[in-house]
Amino acid sequence: MTSKFILNPYYYGQPLAGLAHLATQNWDVNHPDKPLPIADPANLTPQETMARMIEIYRPLALWTESTIKDRHCAVALSGDCSSSFAVLTGVQNAGLSPTFIWFDAHGDFNTWETTPSGYLGGMPLAIVSGRGEQMIPRALKFNNIPDEQIILTDARELDPGEVSNLADSEVTHLTDVSMLLDTTLPDRPISIHFDVDVINHNEASAMEFPTQGGPSVAMLSRVFKHLASTKRIVSVSISSWVPHLDSEGQTETAVMGLLQDLVN
Repeated sequence: MTSKFILNPYYYGQPLAGLAHLATQNWDVNHPDKPLPIADPANLTPQETMARMIEIYRPLALWTESTIKDRHCAVALSGDCSSSFAVLTGVQNAGLSPTFIWFDAHGDFNTWETTPSGYLGGMPLAIVSGRGEQMIPRALKFNNIPDEQIILTDARELDPGEVSNLADSEVTHLTDVSMLLDTTLPDRPISIHFDVDVINHNEASAMEFPTQGGPSVAMLSRVFKHLASTKRIVSVSISSWVPHLDSEGQTETAVMGLLQDLVN
């Protein structure tokens, strides 16, 4: 299965600069169906922010669905983890029910009840599983993925509420990404979310929420090649690095090399 790529240059409803150069002639670029009014994020309520995200995610979901129906792997690079909602919606609308593997330094498994910060970016995987805030999934007509089909790997930094939420779930938490090399995956399509902050901080430091430790590029490369060898990956969503922190391009080089390992 060949891959098609799309750049979704937004961060929680706001344009994200510094990624446009990735959209070569082989990449599409996602745009909302109607222009979003300029707004100061600090003046938006969470509901207003999510309404903007929905406008961005609808065309991304349609692109993903069309790409998969054309027998390509859909690969979307975005500014935040919540874009995974749109990609997974497209996967479902193409008639597939995937195993979903989430690579992240964090759990992203908070709800409004457990979050210590109120940050929406700490909730996406919980939302995917049907917990907590469901405004965006309802708008996209996304069906939550059962816990039994979700694998969270690494998540080396968890809030106390995330620890409890995961303990009360049936989500598989593999604390070391190398464990995927020996994990038998169900015989179903595979969707992957790759938050690039999972990479060892010493090899990829341009992150909004840097977390010490983590798997090396070499180990992730080995795991990604292993997953690619299944020939069952149908979608990949990527939460990008912070472009203005990557002045020497070290993080971008690491991420784009790993992406080739995963989808080649």
